[in-house]
Amino acid sequence: MDNKSDNELRTKELQTKNNSKNQIIIAVVLTTLVFGTIGIFQLFSMFGSKINQGASINFSNSNENSSFSKQSDSNSIESVASRVSQSVVSIVGKSQRSLRYFSSSVETASAGTGIIVSENGYILTNKHVVSKASEISVVTSDGNSYDNVKVVSTDPLNDIAILKISNAKGLKAAELGDSKKLNIGQQVIAIGNALGEYDGTVTSGIISGVGRTVVAADGAGSNKEMLTDMIQTDAAINTGNSGGPLVNAQGQVIGINTAVASSGQGIGFAIPISSVKGMLKSISKGETPKRAYLGANYVAVTPQIQKEYKLTVSKGALIKSRVRSRNAIISDSPAQQAGLQEGDVITKIDGVEISKNTSLGSLIGEKNVGDKVQITYVRNSQEKTTSVILEEYQK
Repeated sequence: MDNKSDNELRTKELQTKNNSKNQIIIAVVLTTLVFGTIGIFQLFSMFGSKINQGASINFSNSNENSSFSKQSDSNSIESVASRVSQSVVSIVGKSQRSLRYFSSSVETASAGTGIIVSENGYILTNKHVVSKASEISVVTSDGNSYDNVKVVSTDPLNDIAILKISNAKGLKAAELGDSKKLNIGQQVIAIGNALGEYDGTVTSGIISGVGRTVVAADGAGSNKEMLTDMIQTDAAINTGNSGGPLVNAQGQVIGINTAVASSGQGIGFAIPISSVKGMLKSISKGETPKRAYLGANYVAVTPQIQKEYKLTVSKGALIKSRVRSRNAIISDSPAQQAGLQEGDVITKIDGVEISKNTSLGSLIGEKNVGDKVQITYVRNSQEKTTSVILEEYQK
């Protein structure tokens, strides 16, 4: 990789799929600020750190979709932002990169945002914020700095990393909401470390869309990754906001800010919080976070998909490979063991209907490895049920 100037923004391209076979290419900025040159250092040595203590994580079951109040009460933007900002941290990742033609190296740094999810120091952020870092430090809202920060787990299917501050206690943990209960037009705020300098920056907007599927690639068009079930918002998400919270009017985190479209204003994307609840529940039990998986590739049923494949249902997850080189059902996976086949449409998980807000990926993401779940599906116009024990995702 060639050297770049200071304050370089790491950019990616997103392909957002519309409801036809065509794709729209949108250039986006992954909202991490990068200083200097990005190194090529992977965190394999830091992954899988043993967790020997549990953590209390605040999950909310509330289904209220209220709006922010214009009054100076607990529901105002000012009050909610002040309360949630106590759980928002600035993250700096440092790395060393050898210069190609010299026997020396340069230190590089990237700045992002994180969310405290337990009082003893577990932090949720984007994987790309820390994926190149050999050293990670965190600064809390009260100005305290922590250098003993490690990556304990990453989500292989989402741009999510879970960090841990060693020997931390008494931190202010955020309340986590339910991203399955979002409404289009619902008011939200985004909080983050804007431009890597202005910590605690607050912007407001609405939920513009849910269930978005985007394909991310670097500036050269390589290293592509698919991000599914994304929340779209018009709340301004600035450089340095990666890993920060998208918050509802109750002060609950419902998404993790990840990217913005550079080709158009008012288009930002956040990963729904429900998709990582299973990993966070593992932490509360004192276990190493693991991603539960079913082992079925799928596409969300839309009116166009229903018409194209002559389906008898209008909602659900059609088991079908997105890429020709991949099988729809992964070999030896829980899905195969349960007898699921390509062409089946999964309509419910444990009785919860699959829809835009409640995608198959999000519902599985809420589960733990080893959970037994009941799957309702349609095959040849007939509704069937089967049970499956979820296994750990193996990369």
